Order: sequence, then C-alpha cells, then structure tokens
Amino acid sequence: MLRILLCNKPIRMSKYHKDFWNDRYSPEEFVYGEVPNEYLKDKLSALSPGTIVLPAEGEGRNAIYAAKNGWTISAFDQSEAGQKKAMLLAERHSVSIDYRVSDMDTIDYPGQSFDALALIYAHFPADVRREYHQKLSSYLKKGGALILEAFAKEHTKNQQVNPDAGGPRDINALYDLAEIQADFEGYEYKEALTAVIELSEGSHHLGKADVIRIFAIKK
Repeated sequence: MLRILLCNKPIRMSKYHKDFWNDRYSPEEFVYGEVPNEYLKDKLSALSPGTIVLPAEGEGRNAIYAAKNGWTISAFDQSEAGQKKAMLLAERHSVSIDYRVSDMDTIDYPGQSFDALALIYAHFPADVRREYHQKLSSYLKKGGALILEAFAKEHTKNQQVNPDAGGPRDINALYDLAEIQADFEGYEYKEALTAVIELSEGSHHLGKADVIRIFAIKK
C-alpha cells in the first residue's frame, strides 16, 4: 500500500511565526483557496492511494483533495487557525482527516513508514532547511516518492512587481534546485527542474511564479 508525506517550517517555529500564520488563516475565506496544488494533483494521479501525511498543511486543501481520492490522511501545522479551517473543509466534503497542531521540532513519525513525501510551498530557513528535509526524508521508506513544489530564488523578481505573488520575502528562505537535491541524497530523480508558471491559489499565490518542481524515488 502506498503512503505519502508533505511538509513545512519557519525559524525554529517561533511564536512570531506561529502568530503570523494564525493571523493569515483567521479570515473566513480560504486564503490559498480550496482546490489542490496542480503539481501535487498531477503527481498523486500517478500513485495508488494509501496513507498520506501532510506537514505544514495550513487550511487543508491538499489533504481534503487526497482524502476524496482514497488517501488516509495524517497532517500537521503549527497554526490552530489552519487546523480549524481544515477540519471544517473536511466536514464539508464528508471526509475524515487526522490533523495535529505541531511544528517540525516536535513532530515525530516512525522511520520509513510512508510511501511518499510531498512538500508543497514548504519553506524552511537556510540554517535548518537541510536538517528538516533529512528528518522528513527519514520517514519515507525505500521506493517511496518525493513530490516537491516550492518558490525558487528567482521568484524575488515576481515579488517586486506583484505583492500577491506569494512566498517568503527573505531570499535565503527561497530555494535553489541543486541545494534541494543535495538535501535529498539517495534519490532517483524522475523530474527536477525550475519552471515559470502562473499561480492561482487563493489571494496570496497569484500570478507569475518561478518554482522548483521535483518528483523522485528514494533508493
């Protein structure tokens, strides 16, 4: 049976960062929309449903999509507001998800227990990025799939002209393809590229975006 995992984390999950996300998710509307990320949707279609865990899941759009397509959901985020909206969305779509309020430092799952790891706009600061990526990778069993979409460092030019382009404003929290591949050693990369896309994910991921996309299998 296939399992999958997704993730995110700020500067050691500071209270400031947690407060930021609670404030971001506090409006009644879903600020990143209710439809799944297109890259995740595409890659999930190539996998047989199993168990999926989604770190930094926010308002739950990706978890609910996966649940509706046969996945058993585990998710976490540091934001209580995000969890609340995810549970409301799950109820609206008549699906069940397990969603914890936790951060990257305290979350713990058994090693090699998931069949896929997906990181969708899960940005970590440079000083902890590799540590957290390796922690998450340890949860993935051999033969498991890595799915990643994140803002590339080139995305700063889009942020300068479009306040709704999304992504961290600190360039050090944006990603470089070679660095991310180095974080995930021991993978067979089926796809690893930078791309320019048009995002339409709620009110905070809108317009032109430079992104990294990875689909890889753990050896």
